[in-house]
Amino acid sequence: MSFTGPSASSAGRRTFDFGRTYVVRPKGKHQATIVWLHGIGDKGNGWSSLLETLPLPNIKWICPTAPQQPLTAFGGFPSTAWFDVSALSENAIDDIEGLDASAAYIASLLANEPPNIKLGLGGFSMGAAISLYSATCFASGKYENGSQYPVNLSAIVGLSGWLPCAKSLSSKIEGVHEAAGRAASLPILLCHGRGDDVVAYKFGEKSSEKLSSAGFQDLTFKSYSRLGHHTIPEEMDEVCGWLTAKLGLEGA
Repeated sequence: MSFTGPSASSAGRRTFDFGRTYVVRPKGKHQATIVWLHGIGDKGNGWSSLLETLPLPNIKWICPTAPQQPLTAFGGFPSTAWFDVSALSENAIDDIEGLDASAAYIASLLANEPPNIKLGLGGFSMGAAISLYSATCFASGKYENGSQYPVNLSAIVGLSGWLPCAKSLSSKIEGVHEAAGRAASLPILLCHGRGDDVVAYKFGEKSSEKLSSAGFQDLTFKSYSRLGHHTIPEEMDEVCGWLTAKLGLEGA
């Protein structure tokens, strides 16, 4: 699907061709829908098969596939990615256009869910990054380009990821009563391995600290001593228990 994101009429904007979306239907009563986002180079089905095995029968999972685009960090080599990234560094330039386009596309996947269904986002690595960026857009009520953020989020999960646009986060939230309230009440779970050699542990830790200092008060940060850049059953058990509690899900 081709998507140019909010304010798509501006000349010279990139076009983002999103790939196939995979859906895991709830096995029990549908209480929540979560869009789960893969990392660089992966596809939606890379996670849908794992999510289907989790003891969360009341969740519908939507697993989209990111656009194929050249990545600066890979010397311009194309890969599936939610936005361009030059480096994992506090001084790296954020790809605002790519972030906004992907966040808007992801939000559109939730826009038509029934009104009584709780909505959430989660992801791994760059998928976690775009989930956290979306959380900041939800809190502020708008994307970085000023377009309105359209859905109400109830939970965010980020595994082995980082927070884009961290430097400008406080200014997006501070002084806006509605933004501060949304930030304070949005549950966020961050998990990171101390042995991560792709997205260093310090980036996960700093992301957690930045979100907390900006007013995201319902934040849980879990570290795993020997975990690298992948997931383990212990981590997914944490995700299952946390989602069940925060979304008020019924038992299996």
